Formats: sequence, structure tokens, C-alpha cells
Amino acid sequence: MKFVFDLDGTLCFKGQPISKKILHSLAELKDDGNEVIFASARPIRDMLPVIDGVFHHYTMIGGNGSLISKEGKVIKSNSFSTNEINEIKNLIDQYKATYLIDGEWDYAYTGPDNHSILQNLDPAQLAKKVTIDSLNPVVKILILTSNNMEELEEKLSNLDVYVNKHRNENVLDISPRGINKWSALQSLGIKEDTYIAFGNDANDITMFENALHTVMIGYHDQLSPFAKETISLRGNFEQEIADKIRTLSKKYSLLNI
Repeated sequence: MKFVFDLDGTLCFKGQPISKKILHSLAELKDDGNEVIFASARPIRDMLPVIDGVFHHYTMIGGNGSLISKEGKVIKSNSFSTNEINEIKNLIDQYKATYLIDGEWDYAYTGPDNHSILQNLDPAQLAKKVTIDSLNPVVKILILTSNNMEELEEKLSNLDVYVNKHRNENVLDISPRGINKWSALQSLGIKEDTYIAFGNDANDITMFENALHTVMIGYHDQLSPFAKETISLRGNFEQEIADKIRTLSKKYSLLNI
């Protein structure tokens, strides 16, 4: 059985690496004959520091489906067209927006020096900070601040791109149209109802919609209708997550899909 895991808020918390108790349960999944796939909003570059090096050769989906890595190498990227980038740049200038923009590896950043996103931005210093014009291709854009975020969101939504608003941080997350975690799984040859998904946010909806079984970590009102089970973020929840992984491994590992 394939097990697909989001990272932040699902396996790791407050920017910290995945805990040993959860790592042990992931290793046991593999020992039981299952396949483990990580699927995150982070680019591959920023996934690596929170995942133990033993797992770095596992399949990773980054940038909400924009990037796919296997055996430690990026094998596929989905980027914005030149026209889309030009339209977004014009809106950035018009609304005096600051941003974090990712290429396949390097990034451009103009946000505040104290923005919370910086704690997860290239913590292992694996990439270079460059100008927006130096990034080609561009696979993911986060708008961090602007002089009118609501109006900017509306204008971006009129473009042929996908816009997801992270309500807690008031950040706009922009991806190429049709690119999401489920589209990335499909490009890996994975079919509906052949995997177990763990997630916590709206960007996990497509992944949950097509899974055989789903586990929501914490609570998100948009994701909740697609969750078969929920683990609340109370008490020793990391142990509960590890235990749930083991329980589902025993239940589904004999299914050769």
C-alpha cells in the first residue's frame, strides 16, 4: 500500500523536524512492504531539513505538486508560463506586494525580515537567494504582504492560475493551474483508491478526494468533509499519529496496490 503524507501540521510541527517516534513508524511502514511518499507545500529544498536523511531517497512531491523528486533528484517540475509570470509581476508592482518565489531550487524573497515564513525558508542553506528575473522556471509563488491583499487576491483569481489563501498567515499561495498534490500523484502512475493520505489543510483536499482512506490532523473546515478519521492536536498527539500509522499499516499492508 502507498502512504502519502503532508509535512507541516501533519508530521512535523512549529517548523521542527519530524519527531523520532513518527520517524520510527514511517520506517516500520517500509519494513511492512508499504511505499512512503511525502507531499508538501514546501519546495523539495525545504522538505529535506525536516525529514531525516535516511528518507531523502523516498519519493517527494513539493510545491503542492509543482515538483517531484525520486532517489534524491528532481525528476519533474511544473511551472508558470512566461505570460502568467508577467501578469503576476505586474500585479505585484501594482499592489506593492512582497513575496517568496520558488524556482526548482533557488528562490527570490522580498518579504519582511521578521516574517514567520523565514523559519522554514532554506534552513539548511541549500539554495541561493536571487532576483525574480533570475528564476526560470518559476514553480510556486507566495504573496506575503501588499497594500490591498483582498483586491490583489481577486485580481490573481482572474488569471489562469490556482490561488489558495492561508488564512492564519494571510498569505496567498499561487500555483500553476491544474497542479496539485493529486495531479502529482497521477503523474507518478498512482490511481484513485490505491493510497492512504494524511493531511491537515485545504491543499490536501485533492489528495483526500481520491484516496482509499484519509486521516486529518487537527481540524480544517474545508478538508474535514473528505476525512475518514481525525487526530486532534491535543495531548500526546505525535504518539497518536505514530500509532495510527502502525494500525493502518497492519490493516492495509497486505493489499498489493
